[in-house]
Amino acid sequence: MKQAIHFGGGNIGRGFIGELLVRSGYEVTFVDVAETLVDEINARRSYDIEVVGNEPKSIHVEYVKAINSNKQLEELLDAFVTAGIVTTAIGPNILKFIAPNIAKGLARRVEKNETPLNIIACENMVGGSTVLKNFVYEHLADDVKAKVTRCIGFPDAAVDRIVPIQHNEDPLLVKVEPFCEWDVDRKGVVGAEPQIEGLTWVDNLEAYIERKLFSVNTGHASIAYMAYLKGIEDIATAMKDEEIVAFVRRVWAESSELLIEKFGFDRGQLAAYIRTAEERFKNPHLSDAVTRVARGPKRKLGAKDRLVSPAVQLMERGRKPEALATVIAAALHFDFADDPEAVEVQSFIKENGIEKAITHFTEIPAGSELFNLILEKNAEMKK
Repeated sequence: MKQAIHFGGGNIGRGFIGELLVRSGYEVTFVDVAETLVDEINARRSYDIEVVGNEPKSIHVEYVKAINSNKQLEELLDAFVTAGIVTTAIGPNILKFIAPNIAKGLARRVEKNETPLNIIACENMVGGSTVLKNFVYEHLADDVKAKVTRCIGFPDAAVDRIVPIQHNEDPLLVKVEPFCEWDVDRKGVVGAEPQIEGLTWVDNLEAYIERKLFSVNTGHASIAYMAYLKGIEDIATAMKDEEIVAFVRRVWAESSELLIEKFGFDRGQLAAYIRTAEERFKNPHLSDAVTRVARGPKRKLGAKDRLVSPAVQLMERGRKPEALATVIAAALHFDFADDPEAVEVQSFIKENGIEKAITHFTEIPAGSELFNLILEKNAEMKK
């Protein structure tokens, strides 16, 4: 049986990546530092997934085991020698902490086995595998780097699946939505592309990253910020509000025009993708708190993120992003006291004013057409 190493035994690891690997004929070794989780996986060598939605179903996953990287380092390094693929789903901020052990594992592998191996970081970030590669290379000896460069690929990926916050009696049970997408850039592959059910190898990953970012993430944030202003507490309830649904459809209409013009997406296929996103947000089993989806406004208002980037790109193409400008203004009104970023944004606005805040957080130049449009929407919102 083919062998896979997956860093991160959490809900995404078990409920998404691990399940697809097993379905594709791999025995999956989950690598984690949570001792109870590792012991439970090893005791059962299986776990269950519940797909929640209009057509619920259960999936039983076998051919799994686990390694505690704090206690079983030698076992982990040996696993690299025979691995057919390595994946991660641990969170962007943790990649640098697993890099030293990956470097040690690769050093052992290329000493004994120079067949190609690909490492795919399945994180909610752009260029995750490249980021991981850079961290790993910091820990490789110079004489090993040449072999690793020749034998080991780090293809970047875009992943999408909602795994709701959950507290289950069974510690290994994972509840997930029916939808999932895993796109990987074939340009980063070394050797043959691993054939994994549910994984799509693509030539232009940027197109798929921005399709997800400017459709799913932009839509989710738009719903959350508008719902917060209306005092609605969860996303599924917000999706019953006709005004909010009509508004987010306007946002999607704007971002769709950008995606079609920039990447040549088929209009009908993109519309179907967005309809799927809308249905996902209506799923009551996946409903999330509005404040959780809206949290981190400083990051979400970033120049390259889900709100500002599509608005700027539309302006550059001579289009006026009225709905996106409204969401940006709404994000600047998000004053949830338990969110440190929201507190920071509101403190800056109080001390410096809204005009300086727009430029500070979004990098949109003061006096520009988009800047003035956001100011206009902000004034309307205050009324």
